[in-house]
Amino acid sequence: MRPLIVALTLALAVPAFALPASAAPPGQDAAKNHHRVKDLRDLARKHGIRIGSAVDVAALRAEADYRHVLNREFTHLTAENAMKWESVEPERGVYTWDDADAVVANARRNGQQVRGHTLIWHNQLPGWLTSGVEDGSIGPAELRKILREHVQTQVRRYKGKIRAWDVVNEAVDDDGNMRQTIWLQHLGPGYIADAFRWARAADPRAKLYLNDYNVEWNQGKIDRYLSIVQELQAQRVPIDGMGFQGHLGIQYDYPGDWADVMRRFAALGLEIAVTEMDVRMVLPVTPEKLATQAEYYSRALTDCLSVKACREFTVWGYTDRHSWVPGWFDGEGAACILDENLRPKPAYQALLATARR
Repeated sequence: MRPLIVALTLALAVPAFALPASAAPPGQDAAKNHHRVKDLRDLARKHGIRIGSAVDVAALRAEADYRHVLNREFTHLTAENAMKWESVEPERGVYTWDDADAVVANARRNGQQVRGHTLIWHNQLPGWLTSGVEDGSIGPAELRKILREHVQTQVRRYKGKIRAWDVVNEAVDDDGNMRQTIWLQHLGPGYIADAFRWARAADPRAKLYLNDYNVEWNQGKIDRYLSIVQELQAQRVPIDGMGFQGHLGIQYDYPGDWADVMRRFAALGLEIAVTEMDVRMVLPVTPEKLATQAEYYSRALTDCLSVKACREFTVWGYTDRHSWVPGWFDGEGAACILDENLRPKPAYQALLATARR
């Protein structure tokens, strides 16, 4: 998605690069809750967890301040759009790896790991593929061949450089049914097992994930994914993890059972990751909304830390300067932990103060 700039009506009076480790989150006494970590990398080391961010590649290249904070704060990176199919193969057989390579190269220079996002999705597909399926020039047998080539080409290119792949993204709809995508409609449900097997063959060491939104609370999705995982395991399909996107909004209740849901998937032997965390609000920004946002971020990290199998907590962009939210949710925004000037919001401080329970 194209990042849009959200103008915050409230800014914290903190220099852009001075992210203090001593300011207490709203409603807490600063002396009593003095932070023992200086930044999110310190927090990651303290808790033995990966703290990550989605990466806007244009900003990575063009904005030194964005790049500086990204590399100082985070131990894990996800390309927001650069590894999606329309980005890497805009024309059939013509690959454009520059943006994806830039994310991987930046991570390697700065001691960060990478989540590959995403191999198979129903959105952001190249036009040559969708039009070919629509007009019948690409039939089921050829579509399966194309899908296999895509998965294996991309995974092989980054073999040994990607810690985990979102192999299949958003395979279940909001009613808990298999999403009616070109993959399901033309290849049947077996496309999921095929994709995981192809990815494992291309890079045996990468962790392989399912990933979706609203699995934090949507019972239909939860039940369907538990069933999918068990079916895959029964077929000896190499699935390693479940990704919870974590796109929340303060106008809705926090998903209070999230940690328990994580445990249900962990009980199946899966690694757990929070993969796309953000907490949007209806604009304009107010101090009260920022305080609620901070609480939601802290609760999400607390839930992750309470589950031994939860190994990653990634925010879907760390600054309101580059956020997908305003482009998708009319009148909403300010979803990130730093404002558009890279100044820390209460949510950032709340994360630093979060303790394992």
